[in-house]
Amino acid sequence: MNREFTKGIIDDNPIFVLLLGLCPALGVSGLVVNALGMGAGVIFVMLGSNICVSLLKNFIPPKVRIPSYIVIIASFVTIVQMVMEAFAPDLYDNLGVFVPLIVVNCAILGRAEAFASKNTLKNSVLDALGMGIGFTLGLTLIALVREILGAGTITLVSIGAFDGVISIPGLIEAPARIFSLPAGALLAIGFLKAFFNWKSQSKRGEA
Repeated sequence: MNREFTKGIIDDNPIFVLLLGLCPALGVSGLVVNALGMGAGVIFVMLGSNICVSLLKNFIPPKVRIPSYIVIIASFVTIVQMVMEAFAPDLYDNLGVFVPLIVVNCAILGRAEAFASKNTLKNSVLDALGMGIGFTLGLTLIALVREILGAGTITLVSIGAFDGVISIPGLIEAPARIFSLPAGALLAIGFLKAFFNWKSQSKRGEA
């Protein structure tokens, strides 16, 4: 599988390795459904911005490249914001200010500046998909840890008679409430970051 795609999922995971985009990781990871919604928005914005930056890199003057990238990113964020508000209002309300704050997500601007502006369209698309999926997986993993331990539930999208909430027997009666609090996000990220560091060191040791 192409290295440009796979690197963002584990080796260069935006959250656990590069430590980028931590604001939404802390702010919206209380529920799994919020993490999935934010992740989908980030994938769309990162993919769109990487495509545009890669196509326009030779036409954007160096002196205004960062403002230009921000305008491109903001345009795609506006699309996400309008679509989410129209078709998923509950999710939009839950995510709140973190939807427009995708504009200043360091993971997105960083890929536009460090990768898309220097590489081909194909590699820029693969990089955006890999980094976006890696960000979504990281955010969802944090949300799973926080919601399962902090509330004893897994909240997904409600479909028909299914209300979207899966209860975990044994945990829902006596959850560790600290994981539902903001401090719980720091704890979850810290433990998961330690795990990724251990995996990385193990790989280097085997090599």
